[in-house]
Amino acid sequence: MTASAEVYSCPFDYVNGLEFDPLLKQLLTEAPVARIRMPYGEGEAWLVTRYDDVRFVTTDRRFSRAAGIGRDLPRMTPTPIAQAEAINLMDPPEHNRLRRLVAKGFTNRQVERLRATTQRVVDGMLDEMVEHGAPADLVQHLSARLPLTTICELLDIPELDRPRLRGWAMAMMAVGVTDREAADEAKSELRAYFTDLTARRRRDPGEDLLSSLATARDGDELLDERELAVLGMVLLVTGHDTTTYQISNITYTLLTHPEQLAKLRAEPEMLPRALEELLRFIPFRQGVGIARVATENVEIDGVMVRAGEAVHVSYLAANRDPEMYDRPDALDLERGTPHHMGFGYGTHHCLGSHLARMELQVAIGTLLERFPRLRLAVREDEIDWNTGSIWRYPQTLPVAW
Repeated sequence: MTASAEVYSCPFDYVNGLEFDPLLKQLLTEAPVARIRMPYGEGEAWLVTRYDDVRFVTTDRRFSRAAGIGRDLPRMTPTPIAQAEAINLMDPPEHNRLRRLVAKGFTNRQVERLRATTQRVVDGMLDEMVEHGAPADLVQHLSARLPLTTICELLDIPELDRPRLRGWAMAMMAVGVTDREAADEAKSELRAYFTDLTARRRRDPGEDLLSSLATARDGDELLDERELAVLGMVLLVTGHDTTTYQISNITYTLLTHPEQLAKLRAEPEMLPRALEELLRFIPFRQGVGIARVATENVEIDGVMVRAGEAVHVSYLAANRDPEMYDRPDALDLERGTPHHMGFGYGTHHCLGSHLARMELQVAIGTLLERFPRLRLAVREDEIDWNTGSIWRYPQTLPVAW
């Protein structure tokens, strides 16, 4: 194929509930390797939307995230979310070294040890919701609280500190130009907090994940102080944001797809497989994430990308690629799609995906078990959807049972 001469303006501001962005659908269909302009950053970028092409870009070392450091690349937010020392801006082999160290402290076994604790927390939160009575806001009672509680327990962050950390994390994700100063300040505050906390954990380690990372060695090598502080920030932000919004999104999606919900209620053991399909199907964010830069001329599906050009991928579009999925725009809980890109792909596949899956299994499974008549307490068109950040989710989700 050849690239279209057209440059697409991509505000990626489609926020009509959880409907799929029609611009992404158009690009996937008409221009799967397209030139785009975005709300912030200089110049243009390529956007890749087909599953196989996204897989290619995210696994080929000629596309570098580190090469974009210091450049004002096209992006969604007024200021870049990631920091230069962050693992999500590193390339191999530096990325591999840090990921090995993280893996030593962030194991499946450690996450599974949290399952019983997570179950107790969910039970307690739903007890409070029952005591409150119907209708109740699921966001207030469960979605906004559980993931932050879990990641903070994993990192052993004092309870009194958690609300301000949540506020800083939300400020960093804002998309409005008026939020630039608040986003910069939030990033600075988070960094200072974790610089202090990780230094204390290195001096006096405990049993938590942050202490494990502070003392983990790859041969003789420890994480340096800046890497450790930024890694703490990344774990906090990515460890609770996505799951917070997906608990609400998944619940909303199930309650608005009664036939699929009935299948899951009839076969509750299919929950892990059903969650994979929900993660594929739900467009949980706006637009795209962190750009990569081509370090040499590379051909993508017949289109020549020149050295130095920025390349974005859309995991959301890849998850709707008809060449990969039959009836991609249909929710089918029996599909079974473990190879979706809801957690990214390749080198930067989400480190916390197993933690997120565990939380979702406990939260959604318990919710459906305890409330067999769970339903929306308002009409679908009365739900207030977030429009102020890169995430797509209901601000409140009133439910009854």
